[in-house]
Amino acid sequence: MDYFLQQALNALSLGGEYALLALGLAIVFSVMGLVNFAHGELITVGGYAMFLAVLIFGVKDPLLILPVGVLAAIFFAVLLERVAFRPVRAAPPTTGMLMAFGISIILQNSALIFVGTRPKAVPTAEWLMLDVNIGSLRMPVVQLLEAGVTIGAITLLVVFMRNTTIGIAMRAAAKDFSTVRLMGIRADRVVRTAFAISGLLAGLAAVFIMARRGAVDPFMGFTPVLKAFVAAVVGGFGSLPGAVIGGFALGIAEVTLQATLPSSVAGFRDAFIFSAIAVLLLFRPQGILGERPDFGEKT
Repeated sequence: MDYFLQQALNALSLGGEYALLALGLAIVFSVMGLVNFAHGELITVGGYAMFLAVLIFGVKDPLLILPVGVLAAIFFAVLLERVAFRPVRAAPPTTGMLMAFGISIILQNSALIFVGTRPKAVPTAEWLMLDVNIGSLRMPVVQLLEAGVTIGAITLLVVFMRNTTIGIAMRAAAKDFSTVRLMGIRADRVVRTAFAISGLLAGLAAVFIMARRGAVDPFMGFTPVLKAFVAAVVGGFGSLPGAVIGGFALGIAEVTLQATLPSSVAGFRDAFIFSAIAVLLLFRPQGILGERPDFGEKT
């Protein structure tokens, strides 16, 4: 029973990380129709901001370092929207996608040139590395906190989207952006808010990734966001509830296979997962909660 509970906590923690990142991708896509492949670099920017806070400003208290990473991710997300994505907003979707790819490559190579390939250590709060013992069950504090923060962030986002003017405008924009603009809602404000929320979610994920890794490198955001993109597709790209479901489903699948597969085939875990996803998408290409587009009757 203890082993089962431990693995359940692992799945909840990992799924929460994927859910936060998938939500950030989905909320921008739902408003702009943009697949922001530079989303992973928000994690990297948050990590390097924490490193620079230690190196340049001499901040030693981890409780002061962590908010720096979150605020840096938010600021950089809004900056990207203003500088890179706003000028191509009226262009075809492929233009925005190529812009996102270009930004990702530029940021990765800039970090390689100016910072280097070696991981840079960032102080981590010692209490995050502790375990909470309940009987014979040992639960890492960082996993408990990650699960709690994920649930809290999702709950606050639901409240924001349902009970604030800008949140309702964002939900309406996901359905018909042109009508929202005709009703007097500024498009720039809606899009900027969507990017700020995506930056916040990426910053929260960066905090927990850094807490586990203890160091930042130029490619630290690539794999998590790739998994989050898959989770968003599984849930139904553009569906916020679908992004959450897809993130937790992917986390549960990874942990379950890691715990149950024999060691001789455990290295093929991702291959099994992606094969199952391919089969799912064959029967439900729009994802779990996505809406299937109507292309008319087949001839």
